[in-house]
Amino acid sequence: MNIILAKPRGFCAGVTRAIETVEKAIAKFGAPVYVRHEIVHNKFVVESLRQKGAIFVDEVDQIPVGAITIFSAHGVSDRVEEDAVGRGLDVIDATCPLVSKVHREAKKYEEEGCEIILIGHRGHPEVEGTSGRVKKEVILVTDENDARTVEIKNPEKISYVTQTTLSVDDTKKIVEILEKRFPQMHQGMATKDICYATQNRQDAVRDLSKMVDILLVIGAKNSSNSNRLRDLGEECGLKSHLINGAADIDPSWLENVKNIGLTAGASAPEVLVQEVINKIKEISPSDVTVSDMNGITENTFFVLPRKVRK
Repeated sequence: MNIILAKPRGFCAGVTRAIETVEKAIAKFGAPVYVRHEIVHNKFVVESLRQKGAIFVDEVDQIPVGAITIFSAHGVSDRVEEDAVGRGLDVIDATCPLVSKVHREAKKYEEEGCEIILIGHRGHPEVEGTSGRVKKEVILVTDENDARTVEIKNPEKISYVTQTTLSVDDTKKIVEILEKRFPQMHQGMATKDICYATQNRQDAVRDLSKMVDILLVIGAKNSSNSNRLRDLGEECGLKSHLINGAADIDPSWLENVKNIGLTAGASAPEVLVQEVINKIKEISPSDVTVSDMNGITENTFFVLPRKVRK
């Protein structure tokens, strides 16, 4: 049996920055520090940080006045930021710089008087944060059907932004529909807002799918980019499973399988990949070989927030 590892896989620069922000805040200011929502969508990471002294809350009104407060990588709305200031919280913003870029785009379009379409998943923290960064109502488009039916007040003045962790292919299809319906829409590359790491991991799964019989994706059920990897594997004709880690593997999945593709979402740590490899070796009645596919080496690095730099 062969395990072929996707390249790239696992942590992206934004996730690394967010996790290091929490760790360095604890080291510098002492425990506890408070984090609004999961810093990234991965239970293993969240629990690890909790053990180090992070306390995760749903809203800032649950945080003691004046406490060290960290915003997650997904970003927050203006309202959340204002509420934090109102409570006198000492805020460290761990929003991914690529998400912050989308916030700036939305504000720019608002200043230009455009109606703004946001392509993304309803209820996702990133979508809520971006929607809350502009004063006018943002029009959410979640799929191709929405794109075909959405109503616009002023088709002559319209722009769009997207969630950073979407399916590249799905987003292109949605934007094509919108551009046909609204020729005056500010046009650009459909995937301009989708982050480099999301694109790279999806491209890797496309290539990996040609080499394997099954795909395992390590990632949380509420991780958008991990779900997209699983969906993409299925679209490529593979039996594909999204797992939290080694404990989720069903041995029956591996029966009569020769080549296993293994990848991890952008918020899943490499330690989980190694645990899955070890689990497969326990399950397999034959020797297991492990190899990396050829792929992109990512060198992107984001500077930490000023308050936690040495």
